Amino acid sequence: MNLKIRLALMNFLEFGVWGAYLTCMGNYLGVAGLGAEISWFYAIQGIVSIFMPTLMGIVADKWVQPQRLLGICHLLAGAFMVMLWQQGMEAGFGNEVANKPLFITLYTLSVAFYMPTLALSNTTAFAILKNNGGDTVTDFPPIRACGTVGFIIVMWFVNSAVWDNGSFFLTFAQDVHKFQYTYNQFLVSGVLSFLLFLYTYSLPSCRLVRRGDAQKRTISQQMGLDAFKLFKNRRMALFFIFSALLGMSLQVTNSFAGPFISSFQGSSDPAVASSFAASNATLLTSISQVSEAFCILLIPFFLKRYGIKGVMLIAMFAWVLRFGFFGIGNPSMPGVLLFILSCIVYGVAFDFFNVSGGIFVDKECDPSIKASAQGLFMLMTNGLGATIGTLSAGVIVNHFCSWTQVGDTSYLMGDWSSCWFIFAGYALVVAVSFWLMFKHNAK
Repeated sequence: MNLKIRLALMNFLEFGVWGAYLTCMGNYLGVAGLGAEISWFYAIQGIVSIFMPTLMGIVADKWVQPQRLLGICHLLAGAFMVMLWQQGMEAGFGNEVANKPLFITLYTLSVAFYMPTLALSNTTAFAILKNNGGDTVTDFPPIRACGTVGFIIVMWFVNSAVWDNGSFFLTFAQDVHKFQYTYNQFLVSGVLSFLLFLYTYSLPSCRLVRRGDAQKRTISQQMGLDAFKLFKNRRMALFFIFSALLGMSLQVTNSFAGPFISSFQGSSDPAVASSFAASNATLLTSISQVSEAFCILLIPFFLKRYGIKGVMLIAMFAWVLRFGFFGIGNPSMPGVLLFILSCIVYGVAFDFFNVSGGIFVDKECDPSIKASAQGLFMLMTNGLGATIGTLSAGVIVNHFCSWTQVGDTSYLMGDWSSCWFIFAGYALVVAVSFWLMFKHNAK
């Protein structure tokens, strides 16, 4: 098999593991008696992202070939995810899990070993391409795009897959036994992790490269902590602070878009309750990932036309629209068009800041700390910012909404519009503040 196709399949499985539960987990947590803790489940991803990728990166640099470590991490992540599924299965359909601390612990362990694989899969692909004469600049983007495709296809699968009384089938119709509402989403993730663990043994080896200065590098330098000296520069300090502030928006819709859209199934209006969008929340939110895949292609044009600050501002105002459209939309026509627009705008909001921010860091930092600075950028956005933002969003949602039993299942119902408008207002304040305070003379 062609080497690039093999790496594309690796990325397909890598992100398929995540797509099985990332946007729909909240629906099941409400049923499992953990609805009030949704924000914590997503915040855990940010917390482990602060240290686990760095620790696994050091292991991959020194002792274990990255493709082997990628497989080991997936074996462990998959095992804990299957244990999570078993906890739900023992509780039974529609019932709360008996041992909530154990459930949270198993999830934490699974995520702790999965999050480093996002970087390890990149490291593996880069090493294999270079070792076999490939060009990472031209060969890697299509390979990485297959990861987004995998994420989307698995989202579609759990959106439509049903297991009920020993029967399996796919449907877009309303059905409380869909994987997106049950513990079976964790089984899908675990099985895909096991498949990737086995698949890594078919990949070419990645030789470990011993650095000549390894003995001279301190633990602080290996952990990337030397990048914190960038805070001495006012402009860089402002950039990283605003990265964290914007990062607070990143996981909000991943955490709550699914429960929000699904909650319309509990509406007293039959047309709304039985609408296609309300019954297929995971399918609808997958438009966000499709948009993300396409919007990344627009970045070179916008960077040339508006510069880095302009592109980052576009991303910030896109978050305002992302939340605002959710606040005024609904799953029936024509309100569902606003949901679709919100998902389309997500591609701009997510890609434009993350990619342009990475470019800004690369251009502004000394070559000796570029890698550490990129790590600091990710820590501020996906680590610190996303964690604080998700927990804060959870407080707001729990204040305005509560889990309500409707028929055979529960929905997170309440004043969702106020929640989305608060998030939109926050994003607007961050955007305006960035516009006024951050100075960048584009050359």
